[in-house]
Amino acid sequence: MKQYRILNKQDVTCILMPYSIKNLTNIEKLSGGCENTNYLITANNRHYVLNLFERKSLDHVRVLAQLLSHLNENNFKTSQTVSTTDGQNITCWNKKPIIIKHFIEGKVIDNLPNQIIELVGEATGKLHQVPPPDYLPKIIDYGQENFKLVNKYAPKTPFGDWIQAVKRYIQPYLEMDLPKAFIHSDLFCDNIIVSSDKESIIIMDFEEAAYYYRVFDIGMAIIGLCSEGKVLNQEKVKSFLIGYAKVIKLMPDEEKALQAFTVYAGAAMTFWRHRNFNYVYPNMGLNNHYKALQALADYAKAQSSLFFKC
Repeated sequence: MKQYRILNKQDVTCILMPYSIKNLTNIEKLSGGCENTNYLITANNRHYVLNLFERKSLDHVRVLAQLLSHLNENNFKTSQTVSTTDGQNITCWNKKPIIIKHFIEGKVIDNLPNQIIELVGEATGKLHQVPPPDYLPKIIDYGQENFKLVNKYAPKTPFGDWIQAVKRYIQPYLEMDLPKAFIHSDLFCDNIIVSSDKESIIIMDFEEAAYYYRVFDIGMAIIGLCSEGKVLNQEKVKSFLIGYAKVIKLMPDEEKALQAFTVYAGAAMTFWRHRNFNYVYPNMGLNNHYKALQALADYAKAQSSLFFKC
């Protein structure tokens, strides 16, 4: 995978020129993220996060900035962008889009306890009540609409057979008239900030947000927050569903479809990892990274439907 340029203090000072952020005292590269370069920056004793988007277009990043503003305007607490002195919420540096955000106090926890997962479930329900703006994408880039790409880059392979079998399995549920909403679609632990007192959480990183099935987002949360190795923790699944039910009661058809959409969410992320790390941006260190999620999707499919009940 391409190694991106490491920003130095001079680079960051140049990036900050359009903003009213002065007296830069420290920069620290943040871990994680294969599509962005992220830095924690300190200026005037305040912390900010600098996101430099390595692979996303200016238009895509502009939509992301609009989404963050839309969420905050609708009383959904998440990352807040910092505007430039002339009111812009994105800039460019070396032809790469830039967003500066206010730093969110708290920490990321790799293995969330049940009470925190319940809070995430409640927050997800609140997210699904936010009015979706017209510009929100209507499909997921790594969703079943794009599973056919496997036929181009990996035809007649075991993985290709597996992803097509998943698509056949979920097809009857896709034909149901299931409700859609403003969804996050990437609810993994590294996108959840937990407060120091563990009494509140903030969902961040809405780069893959879409107007899509509510139950897909729930399935993604089950895969991303409730897994322990190659299995799913049923008590964590229940905790998320209990939190979600405080805000939204699932329709009977959504309850029937939840297991299939959990398989779907796991397969979608498996597809993303397989395609990106084997073909789009080959990386021998990550080329088998998809197998852990593939195992989770298979595990979800093998369970009784009662596994996915509160």
